[in-house]
Amino acid sequence: MSSWSGQPTIKGSSETMRMALLTFSLVGLQFTWGIEMTYCTPYLLNLGLTKSRTSLVWVAGPLSGLVMQPIVGVIADRSKSRWGRRRPFMVIGSVLVAACLIIMGWTKEIVLMFMKEGDTAKSCTIFLAVLSIYAVDFAINAVQSCCRSLVVDTLPIAKQQSGSAWASRMAAIGHLIGYVAGTIDLVSIFGTSFGDTQFKKLVLIAGSGLMFTVGVTSWAVNERVLISSKDADAKVSGMQIVRQILKTTINLPPRIQYICWAQFWSWIGWFPFLFYSSTWVGETYFRYDVPVDLRDSRDALGDIGRIGSMSLVVFSTITSCGAFLLPFFVRSPDEEGFTPRPPNSIAKVVTKFNQYKPDLLTAWFVGHLTFACTMIFAPFAMSFRSATTLVALCGLPWVIASWAPFAFLGVEVNRLSSNPANLPYHRRRSSSLDSASSMTSPSLLRLDHGPSDDAVSSTGELSGIYFGILNIYTTLPQFVGTFISMAVFSVLEPGKSPELAHDSPSEEHHGTDGPNAIAVCLVIGAFSMLGAAYATRKLRYLK
Repeated sequence: MSSWSGQPTIKGSSETMRMALLTFSLVGLQFTWGIEMTYCTPYLLNLGLTKSRTSLVWVAGPLSGLVMQPIVGVIADRSKSRWGRRRPFMVIGSVLVAACLIIMGWTKEIVLMFMKEGDTAKSCTIFLAVLSIYAVDFAINAVQSCCRSLVVDTLPIAKQQSGSAWASRMAAIGHLIGYVAGTIDLVSIFGTSFGDTQFKKLVLIAGSGLMFTVGVTSWAVNERVLISSKDADAKVSGMQIVRQILKTTINLPPRIQYICWAQFWSWIGWFPFLFYSSTWVGETYFRYDVPVDLRDSRDALGDIGRIGSMSLVVFSTITSCGAFLLPFFVRSPDEEGFTPRPPNSIAKVVTKFNQYKPDLLTAWFVGHLTFACTMIFAPFAMSFRSATTLVALCGLPWVIASWAPFAFLGVEVNRLSSNPANLPYHRRRSSSLDSASSMTSPSLLRLDHGPSDDAVSSTGELSGIYFGILNIYTTLPQFVGTFISMAVFSVLEPGKSPELAHDSPSEEHHGTDGPNAIAVCLVIGAFSMLGAAYATRKLRYLK
């Protein structure tokens, strides 16, 4: 038996406004992820790291996700804070991210405050840069976990797909803003007052933007407060939390298990795309298209970042448009028992359209295959335009990949919550966001967990741990992708980047005659998408 105070409410005069405010934090979150994924790889190459060593640094992403999201999810699930279970972690985490981003942007200056220039200073700069990347990843994963769980906690089952679609829209907007900002020469426009490089200005914008967007969502959403529960009242150790995560992971319901497996195989493909595609496009430009007089740029990091961002602006424009339009062309689960009654003048058109309207599961399956068929051609891209075209074609698959797993998991978690004894699924009576938002008077809501000690909780109560487990299946393939890319880079491009590491002797640079190593990683990811397509198809036949 759990006791709750109040009901979740969202400020706003319309459902559109409430959905936007609920998911607004994801704009700043994805802007920050976009800056990290676009600039940190060339930033590390610019400091003198080889590609194989840089790929090891990106263990930070999956490691932080593997550790932080499930643990923060469990701790937040038990939180009795009067501010709610998710918002305190979002606010504190965003402040930590902003501080670590500033350290990342000014690593050289911080190191030179304590020692003179030289080999030791270079080594310390690299160490501090890598440490700050790890710190950013750990903090931002805590924020991301709670942003996603807040959506599930706040919305009823009938609105879960809509909430996930809005989250995907906000994420696409954040990516688009980040990539557009990356294409602008901010130093020439704003001078050197707040940083003398493109990278420094972008990390400042990212940190302040994340705090602002998280602040807006935290202001707009009021969570219900956990008063007491069996799990929250009991004192637990770190090992007990880990055991709970492992036990839940091993005993996942079949549908949730296949959602997680689809996520696992797809992220072997998405990991190299998201972290290396901008560098790949920039390298393709510098190898095949750049004029000879521009090869020795004074700000190679900024140039490759801007070139890569141009392709990602196209990609992100497609994802933004897709995020807003695709939900109108994809059938949601709650439409199955609904009979539309459009005006007679358009009734035939609407009826005909709905007959051919694919469901979200079909769209997810097609998205996997589209990515696979596109990235198989990556090694054959010999110009900036061809590389940009391949990146752009992955825009719609990314929209669906950012939407579908969270929508399906949100529905499944709430189904379990509604039926702790695994009875046939039934909907909650509260099926609209307006009804949830209209209950503003404080009240005590008691929710029966059922007789079993391990019974699943009421609506959204354990969304933190389930989304943490989904993140485990998102981060484990990133470890796989990291070691695949490390092996590929070690074999094909073992030296330092000739495009970025200008301070290194030319004999330490790798050759550029063979296939681009990043393109080979993208092809391997394309084949892994076939496993994701199989798991997604399997999901259709599970009850």
